[in-house]
Amino acid sequence: MSVAVPSPDEERTASGLAVFRHRDFALFSGVRVAAGLAQQMQTVAVGWLVYDITQSALALGLVGLAGFLPAIALALVTGHVADRFDRRLIVASCHALNAASAVGLLAVAWAGGGVVAPIYLLVVLFGVARAFAGPASQALVPGLVPRAQFAQAIAWNSSLWQGSSIVGPALGGLLYALGPGVVFASAGLLFALGSGLAALIRHRPVEIRREPISRASLLAGITFIRSRPVILGAISLDLFAVLLGGATALLPIFAQEILFVDAFGLGVMRSMPALGAALMAAWLAYRPLTRQAGPRLFAAVAMFGLATIGFGLSTNFALSLLCLVVLGAADMVSVVVRQTLVQAETPDAMRGRVAAVNTVFIGASNELGEFESGLLAALVGAVPAVVIGGVGTLGIALLWARLFPTLRRRDRLIEDS
Repeated sequence: MSVAVPSPDEERTASGLAVFRHRDFALFSGVRVAAGLAQQMQTVAVGWLVYDITQSALALGLVGLAGFLPAIALALVTGHVADRFDRRLIVASCHALNAASAVGLLAVAWAGGGVVAPIYLLVVLFGVARAFAGPASQALVPGLVPRAQFAQAIAWNSSLWQGSSIVGPALGGLLYALGPGVVFASAGLLFALGSGLAALIRHRPVEIRREPISRASLLAGITFIRSRPVILGAISLDLFAVLLGGATALLPIFAQEILFVDAFGLGVMRSMPALGAALMAAWLAYRPLTRQAGPRLFAAVAMFGLATIGFGLSTNFALSLLCLVVLGAADMVSVVVRQTLVQAETPDAMRGRVAAVNTVFIGASNELGEFESGLLAALVGAVPAVVIGGVGTLGIALLWARLFPTLRRRDRLIEDS
C-alpha cells in the first residue's frame, strides 16, 4: 500500500479547519453544500407531491427504485469514466444535468394533472447524473488535501453534506407551502451553482495506464473489493443495515397519519438524521476515529437498528425527532469508517471503478431500501415495516461480526501496508 500511517503530530495538525486552507477542497465543499441543499429540497418535494397524488406507500417506494436503477445499470461504465476523464468536469456536467432534471420537475408541477409517470422519469434522469457524479466525486477527494489530512477531509466533507441535509429538507418543506414549483426552481439554481464551482477546481491529471476495455477491467472494482475482506465487510454491512433499517421513504406516511404534521413538519423530520450525522461528523473531524474502528463500527450499526425501532414505535413528534437524530449520528460513524477504508486503501488508478461499486452499494442501501420499505409497508403497514427493519439491522450487525472477524478486530482506520 502507498498510504502511510499519520504520526500523532500529523493527526493533530490535520484536525480542525486546516483542510479548508486548500483552495480546491474549499471549492469542492461548496459543491457538496449546494448540491446537498438542492437534492434534499427536491427529495422532500418529490415525496410529498407523489404521496399527495397517489396516497400510496408503494408509489413512494417506486421513487426510491427509480433513483437507484441507473446506479446499478451504469455501475461498470461510471467507474471507467471516472478513471479515464477529468473528474472535476464529470462532476460539473452531472450537476448541470441535475439542474435540468429540476427544471423538468418544475414544468411537471406547473402543468399539474395528477400524473406521476413524468416524475419517475425525471427521477431516473437525476439518478443517471448521480451515478456518474458519485464515483467521480469520491475519486476526486484524495487529490485535494495531503494524506495526513485525508480522514479529516472525509469527515468535514460528510459534515458539510449533512449540514446541507439538515437545512435542505426543512427549507424544502417550508417552500413547499408556496407550491412545489418554488422548491424545484430553487433546487435547479443550487445545482447550477454546484456545477459552476466544480468547474473552478484545478485539473489534476492522473498518471493512469490506459488499459483496453475488457471484462476484467470492467470488473476490476468488484475484484479489488472482494480481495479486501475489511472493505467488503464494511461496505456490505452498511448496505444491508440501511437496506433493512431505512425508514425515510415512509416519512410522509408518518407525518400525515401518525404524527399529524404538515409539509414543514415532514421537512423537519427529514432534517433530523442529517442533524445527527452532521454533529457526529463534526465531532469526528475534531476528534478523529483513529483507534477501535471495527468495534465502534458494529456498535454504531446496532445503535442505528435500535433507533429505527424506537422511531417506528413512537407516536410522539419530539421523541420521533430524537430517534431520527440518534439514527443519523450512528450512520455517520459507518460512513466515515467505510469511506476512509475505501479511499485510503485504493490505488488512484482504480479509485473510479472501486468508487462506482461503493456508490452502487450506497444507492442500494438508500434508494433500494426505500423501495423495500414502501413495499413492506404496503403489505403490513408503515409501523410494522419500520420495526421489522430495525430488528433486521440488529441481526445483520451480529451476523457480520461473525462473518468478518478482521473487520470486527480492526483497530486503526489507516494501517501500514
